[in-house]
Amino acid sequence: MSITPFQALACPLDGLPLQCNGSTWRCPSGHSYDIASQGYTYLLPVQNKRSRDPGDSKAMVNARRRFLTAGYYRPIAAAVNRIALADLPANATSSCLDAGSGEGYYLRELAAAVSEEQVLALLGLDISKWAVLVAAKQDKRINWVVGSNAKLPVLSGTLDRVLCLFGFPVYAEFARVLKPGGRLIQVDSGPDHLRELREIIYPHLKPERPVDRQIPQGFSHFSTETVRFPIDLTHGERIADLLAMTPHLYRASAEGRARAAALTALSLGVEVHLTCFERNPD
Repeated sequence: MSITPFQALACPLDGLPLQCNGSTWRCPSGHSYDIASQGYTYLLPVQNKRSRDPGDSKAMVNARRRFLTAGYYRPIAAAVNRIALADLPANATSSCLDAGSGEGYYLRELAAAVSEEQVLALLGLDISKWAVLVAAKQDKRINWVVGSNAKLPVLSGTLDRVLCLFGFPVYAEFARVLKPGGRLIQVDSGPDHLRELREIIYPHLKPERPVDRQIPQGFSHFSTETVRFPIDLTHGERIADLLAMTPHLYRASAEGRARAAALTALSLGVEVHLTCFERNPD
């Protein structure tokens, strides 16, 4: 197994190639970006930020780290790994970006699944500096950057795989950075995902929105599968972590959050859809 940091970064201001010299990335125009002591690089220009501190908060990141490290979502990671590693050559370096990598759980799981014959260059990107900070502290083999899916700081046509797991896909950017034949693996919640928790925190569940089955421009549909499995949370702390790492924490009323906080155990179902698209030839 060989894991190496992905190097084909682009300047977020002008799109020119970045070169790493010591602890600084520089582009030919003279823009420079320091690598933080924790091992990540901040590539999110202030004009691309919608708020002072975008993305997940420190509390959300820590909740997600505790929950995912406990292994509750390992079946999702296993399915993503199987799809991501399929058809990659054994005699060449392949590259993968996790676009919205959070605290890095899924990239670490992917790194652990790589065979001895494969070489994988990995890049984790998230708009939350708190998430990237936690990720960088846990695995130094991966290149971690603070950035936005809306304008990926990646050179065009340099990636074999892009992961977008419970994230915000920007298909035009994903198509730009993927090589022809490269694959986008997307994970989205299914209609019954965490239903038991939602039934507790909301007075009634809204009807599910119709799923958009359109194939993104520049891609062809490769495969779709659904992953379902039960989980049992036997501590109130884990239930609180699950709620804190989802958008439901802010959507639920105070009464709904109080009902969840009173729980000491909860059995619920996970349902996610894994869709794989292949980048069309240019």
